Amino acid sequence: MMDPDLIRAARAEHPKLRERDLAAQLGISEAELVAAHVGHGVRRIAADPDRLVPALAALGEVMALTRNDSAVHEKVGRYDNYQGGNHAAMVLADDIDLRIFPQHWVHGFAVARDTEDGPRHSLQVFDGAGDAVHKVYLRAESDAAAYQALVDALATEDPARTVATAPRPAPEGARGDAARLDALRGEWARMTDTHQFMRLTAKLKFNRLGAYRMVGAPFATQLDPTAVDRALAAVAAAGIGIMVFVGNRGCIQIHSGPIATLRPMGPWQNVMDPRFNLHLRLDHIAEVWRVAKPTRRGDAISVEAFDAEGRHILQIFGQRGEKTDMAELAVWNDIAAALPDRAEVPA
Repeated sequence: MMDPDLIRAARAEHPKLRERDLAAQLGISEAELVAAHVGHGVRRIAADPDRLVPALAALGEVMALTRNDSAVHEKVGRYDNYQGGNHAAMVLADDIDLRIFPQHWVHGFAVARDTEDGPRHSLQVFDGAGDAVHKVYLRAESDAAAYQALVDALATEDPARTVATAPRPAPEGARGDAARLDALRGEWARMTDTHQFMRLTAKLKFNRLGAYRMVGAPFATQLDPTAVDRALAAVAAAGIGIMVFVGNRGCIQIHSGPIATLRPMGPWQNVMDPRFNLHLRLDHIAEVWRVAKPTRRGDAISVEAFDAEGRHILQIFGQRGEKTDMAELAVWNDIAAALPDRAEVPA
C-alpha cells in the first residue's frame, strides 16, 4: 500500500493528469488516489445507492459519468425516478438513465478539486477493487447548498486516508457450451423482450460474447472493428436518435437521442454535444457484433464492441421507448445492416 503523503505529492506534481491515468502510473487504484486526499478536499460518504442516489435529485442539473477502460459516457441532466433493489436499481429520468448494481457500490467520496476555474465538486463511487463505478459532477447551475447538505448527511467522518481493495476479477472472455447451442438458438428465437437475453444465456451457461460467437446468423454477425466508428458517423449524418450504453460492474449509463458532433483525437473518437459526451478508444476495439434480439415490436438491432480480452465496451441500439419513431428506427436498422462484415474489409 502506497504512503498517502507520497500519493498527494505525486498529484501535486501532475495537477493536469487525470486521476485514472495517474493512479495507473503509480500502480494503485483510483480509489486509493482519492482516499489519500481525505482531509484535503475529500470526505468519505456512504456509497449505498439507496441513500445516495435519491438525494441527488435535490442538486438540480449535474453531469453524470460512467466509464470502463475503453469508453467514457457523460450525460447532463437531473436525477429523478429512482427505483431501488437489492440486486439491481434504476434511475429513469429524462436525461439520466442508469442501471445500478448495488453490491459494487463500495467506497464513496465527496471531492473538491482545485481547477483554473475554481473548485470543482463531485461525488465519486468505487467498487471493491477501487475502480470508478459512477461519478456526479456539479455544474454552474447545480444547487451548491443542496450538495453541501447531501455531503453533510452522508459523511461517515472516517479520517482514514487509505482503502482496502480486493483484486480485480480476471476478464472472463467468451464462455459457452456447444452441447446447448440448439437450445440457445431455440430460446433466442422465442424471445419477446431484450431483457430476457441475460436470463436465458445465464441459464444455458453462456455469457454475452460466448453466445454471439456461437449462435450465428440471423441472430449475430461479426463486423469489422471499424464498424462502431462508421455507425457513429452514419448516425450523426442521418440525425436520428440512438441509445448508447456504456457500463462497468456497478453501473450502466444510457444516452437516448441524436448525436451531432464527432471529434476524433488520436486513438479516441469523441461525441462532443452540449448534453452528451462519449469518449471511445477505437484502438481497444477487437470484436464488433451486429445482434438481433426478437421483441414483440420486431427485432432490436444492436452494434456491440468488445476488447481483446472479451470485455464489453459499449452497445448502440436504435432509439426505442413509448414514443418510438419507427421511421428513425428503420434508418438505424439500415445503417446497422450496411456495416461491413469482418471479412469484407482487407486487413
